[in-house]
Amino acid sequence: MPEPKSQTPDGAQNGPQSGPESDPNAIKDRLLDAALVHVPFDGWSEATLRAAATDTGVDQALARALFPRAGVDLAMAYHRRGDAILAARLAAEELGHLRIRDRIATAIRYRIEAIEDREAVRRGATLFALPQHAADGARAVWGTADRIWTAMGDTSNDLNWYTKRTLLAGVYGSSVLFWLGDDSAGHQATWNFVDRRIEDVMRFEKLKASVNRSPLLRPLMIGPNWLARQVRAPKRTPPADLPGVWNGQPQEQ
Repeated sequence: MPEPKSQTPDGAQNGPQSGPESDPNAIKDRLLDAALVHVPFDGWSEATLRAAATDTGVDQALARALFPRAGVDLAMAYHRRGDAILAARLAAEELGHLRIRDRIATAIRYRIEAIEDREAVRRGATLFALPQHAADGARAVWGTADRIWTAMGDTSNDLNWYTKRTLLAGVYGSSVLFWLGDDSAGHQATWNFVDRRIEDVMRFEKLKASVNRSPLLRPLMIGPNWLARQVRAPKRTPPADLPGVWNGQPQEQ
């Protein structure tokens, strides 16, 4: 028979404990917070993970198990933290009265404002510029674009699902790079840059629509349009932390 668990004087049983100290997500957050102190000096690296584990008293083997690729996984976790902050802010504020382009511009601004440490992003940009990590960087930016479009109530399930996110990922990525070098008051130069990039996208969408309406050019688009209709977006469930207040609203330009 198994031995009975001993009890403390107040009657509580000794045994496996649960709580923040044993919660993997809580430990990952502690490690990430500690890592941010070292990123300006060591970048998103193995050395940063080791230092974070030492600072927090987390076993080195456990830290490596939680972040198998060390700096790359730390950088990805930091990016996802910013996405979560964005989702919370979008859920808390009512922006449904804005035009779709203004909602997107506001969401990009919120995402940039969610960045707690500019040097951490600068080091991340350097890391994801390396060929072996470029796919991770693209995946992170795509994830941000997907969250924004999902929050916009996007219901597209064809090629538009991909093109919307590709275009927005390009706008967001270039805006972050501009912001990294922006010393204007209140980062106003960055917000102006975002508006210009979104206007460029709107012009492209208007041109595409005008081609499809043109009696002369429309026949040339029959093949490409048919092919585009064969593309389907992946089946997925919207993240639970994204707001639903915009779903079903007309997406005016």
